Amino acid sequence: MKYIKIYFACVKTAFAQAAAYRADFIMGSFITLLSNILFPLVTILIYANGAEFPGWNMWEVLLIQSIYSMSTGISSMLLSSVVWVTMDHIREGSFETVLLKPVSPLFFIISANFDVQSIGLFLGGVIMMVIAVVHTGIGSVLDILSFLLLFVAGIMVLCGMNLIMAAISFKWVGNSRIPEIFDSISTFGKYPLSIFPRTVQILSVIVIPVAVIGFFPASALLGRVDKEAFLALIPCVLFLCFGVWLYNKMIRLYEGVGG
Repeated sequence: MKYIKIYFACVKTAFAQAAAYRADFIMGSFITLLSNILFPLVTILIYANGAEFPGWNMWEVLLIQSIYSMSTGISSMLLSSVVWVTMDHIREGSFETVLLKPVSPLFFIISANFDVQSIGLFLGGVIMMVIAVVHTGIGSVLDILSFLLLFVAGIMVLCGMNLIMAAISFKWVGNSRIPEIFDSISTFGKYPLSIFPRTVQILSVIVIPVAVIGFFPASALLGRVDKEAFLALIPCVLFLCFGVWLYNKMIRLYEGVGG
């Protein structure tokens, strides 16, 4: 209960700061949204010019990408700042100030750096999802429950990615290219899994389960999910657990600016 109260107090503070600088919050949220709508626009252009992804119409692909945006928005609110805050602390030699806090270092960084501006990305994904669902329809109640389960699993994958990136920065100090590497990998989750070679499909389900970020939840909502999707839940949980373990492992190996 102590940790829950601290976390919600930090979230409340983040919203209060955003309210104090409304113009900055609105512009930041809008820019974050604009930077993530390129792929939906590309999809619309592809179908507008007569091309298509085999077996998927335009609205179904947009549904995948809207769910991807929603998952990315939630994970960004929760954990995206962990990467940059950790990187800055390590580079500046100030991580000791985090270690001195009377709570878990990882919990402190997560709770003290809630990213309010990512709400714009999440809401943009919600709007796009509603529009796509109007044109595609949804499956049964069981399909909706499957969607929610896979949606949460996709958020776990993204959170795990953020933790792994933050952990890597303990050794790969100040390299801002780390997030770009993982962003490139997660891009596979924006498209139907069936368009990729079999090797990529296996990697996207088992090794780094990015297919769960957008493709599998959308398939569930459309009533087209298969057993392979639920098998991917295991690596999703393991991916998040590995991210938490690796970050805490790096904290234990951290020796400070004195060497």
